[in-house]
Amino acid sequence: MSRIKIGITHGDINGISYEIMIKALSEARMFNTFTPIIYGSPKVLAYYKKALNSNIQTNSINSANEAKPTMLNIINCNSEDIRVEIGKSTEAAGLASYQALEKATKDLKNNDIDVLVTAPINKNNIQAAGFNFPGHTEYLAKEFSNDEHLMILTNDIIKIGVVTGHIPIKDVASTITKELILTKMHVLNESLKNDFLISKPKIAVLSLNPHCGDNGVIGNEEIEVIVPAIEEAKENNILAFGPYSADGFFGAYEFRKFDAVLAMYHDQGLVPFKVIAFEDGVNFTAGLPIVRTSPAHGTAYDIAGTDTASCQSFRNALYLAVDIYKNRNEQYQLEQNALNLEEFKDLSKINKTDE
Repeated sequence: MSRIKIGITHGDINGISYEIMIKALSEARMFNTFTPIIYGSPKVLAYYKKALNSNIQTNSINSANEAKPTMLNIINCNSEDIRVEIGKSTEAAGLASYQALEKATKDLKNNDIDVLVTAPINKNNIQAAGFNFPGHTEYLAKEFSNDEHLMILTNDIIKIGVVTGHIPIKDVASTITKELILTKMHVLNESLKNDFLISKPKIAVLSLNPHCGDNGVIGNEEIEVIVPAIEEAKENNILAFGPYSADGFFGAYEFRKFDAVLAMYHDQGLVPFKVIAFEDGVNFTAGLPIVRTSPAHGTAYDIAGTDTASCQSFRNALYLAVDIYKNRNEQYQLEQNALNLEEFKDLSKINKTDE
């Protein structure tokens, strides 16, 4: 396989994005398996290089085809008048993050890059630039015409998907349906098999209400929606179990018995995940025809410019993107080989009949 080209969107220029990118990509070993291409601003990159006293070699290019394997490549997506205001949310930063995402997405569609790693954006200031989505996941789902997607938070210990993502908590119960749970469970199951190469994944499904609704005393969603979804999933050969009450499930480390967990809403899944994996967790968008990962943290304005941000989550996002890209190619080759074998068998039968 040829060297993988990773497109990296710079996110919010006033947060920790450039710091974690520079720190992670200053390690020479990072260039052994992929070529990094930042979609952002050479001017901003130079600003942060100086602030961090970094001597990383950079290469300003006009297109991904010009990228050099052993250097940190950067494509200018922003105005030369762009200005860094560390730790502040500004409209200019929102516009800069949107412009970088647009350009990288276009190149991803054209196969100029192989995978996408997105640095954190500010979901408020990017709206002013015309980005009418709750986050990267929803934007990429629209761009690649795929409604059956799933946000998975992952590290070496745990994988958590969420049925409902970036929606108000007051809308969660009315949004959750048996059909939606089944869709998310199917995406999760297929991703575990094809992206993570787990042949027979076991999935734990969480309840919505405290104590799993206590047989309808605290809510009927478990009886009317979640349990029927789990039963139908089993009929479709998905190894789904539950529902489990989230507090006891995580408190007793029950998640260690499963390959993944399907939570009902954002904080139900992300709070325990970040307690377990705040430093090294990765956000992966499953179900899309492309590979996209990101660090499992935000812009971190509060520590921007202090040279204290950890790059571990971003580093892991780079490696996971490469791993999933390779895993998908491996699965594709296995499927092609199986098809070729079947065609050979059919051809042999025809030849024998002719004889």
